Amino acid sequence: MERSSSQYDYLIKLLVIGDSGVGKTCFLLRFSDDNFTSSHLTTIGIDFKLKTVDVEGSKIKLQIWDTAGQERFRTITQSYYKGAMGIILIYDCTDENSFNNIRNWMQQIKTHSSENVVKILVGNKCDKPDKKVSTEQGEALAKELGVKFFEASAKSNVNVTEAFYHAAKEIKDKGFGRDLGAVRFVPAKKPACDNSKKACCG
Repeated sequence: MERSSSQYDYLIKLLVIGDSGVGKTCFLLRFSDDNFTSSHLTTIGIDFKLKTVDVEGSKIKLQIWDTAGQERFRTITQSYYKGAMGIILIYDCTDENSFNNIRNWMQQIKTHSSENVVKILVGNKCDKPDKKVSTEQGEALAKELGVKFFEASAKSNVNVTEAFYHAAKEIKDKGFGRDLGAVRFVPAKKPACDNSKKACCG
């Protein structure tokens, strides 16, 4: 097909959600910047990254929103579910509570997102020796929810790119995001950061 003036065939909006501390920001930064840090400022409200990838010959611009996991930001982040074409749900393999809360996040998706949104389940920090959630548990939950599962590590760069590429391909195959090359995107203003640092990634 003929390239648009923006030089991409698809514009895809993705959300990254999950409990606070599961490593959402590190997971995103590993994909977008190929960078990892074990300590950073906790996400306040919402942030985003842009990355253009090639999937089966199609140039896809990913608009990836990193959401805060804390309860007090839920009303802020809920508005970003609308228009999302894909959602990556992340839990921490060393934290059973974050795993158990995936069903609560799925309920948020059902309430605030479109019925056809693509969902990917990721178990982050799989490289850590103190795993509390087994691979089999992750696979079983993904099967129950009817979603694709990746066990990953932002620190070791395991299955990070694969998870994002799978989401992009599935969205592309459904025909979402096509012919949006002329859309002008203006990012929301970022809220001021606090000084609380939190080591959350793996």
